[in-house]
Amino acid sequence: QVQLVESGGGLVQPGGSLRLSCAVSGGIRSINAMDWYRQVPGKQRELVASMPNDGRTTYADSVKGRFTISRDNAKNMVYLQMSSLKPEDTAVYYCYADQVLLYGSIWAKNYWGQGTQVTVSS
Repeated sequence: QVQLVESGGGLVQPGGSLRLSCAVSGGIRSINAMDWYRQVPGKQRELVASMPNDGRTTYADSVKGRFTISRDNAKNMVYLQMSSLKPEDTAVYYCYADQVLLYGSIWAKNYWGQGTQVTVSS
């Protein structure tokens, strides 16, 4: 069974930093892209950062220059380093694994983590 477990969320003051981590487990053979999304109540979930397995990165305009996504393919981990945090970054952050292929399977599926709360407030 595939599991995505996020960690690293919490309360931080404006201008501060946090590092989110996401561990993917469960007989993983390969993962296409690993992404971070965020959602605030009453709004759609939005893509924050994406990193396919070719190493390219994509960021939402609102976080460019402040957030950095990285991944460790050997450990099936993805990270989001967040700096210069603003109150508007407050949200639940979700890890997303795109096209996960398991050993012994021919079908790839997508998976979401359970989310981790990030609150930016003084």
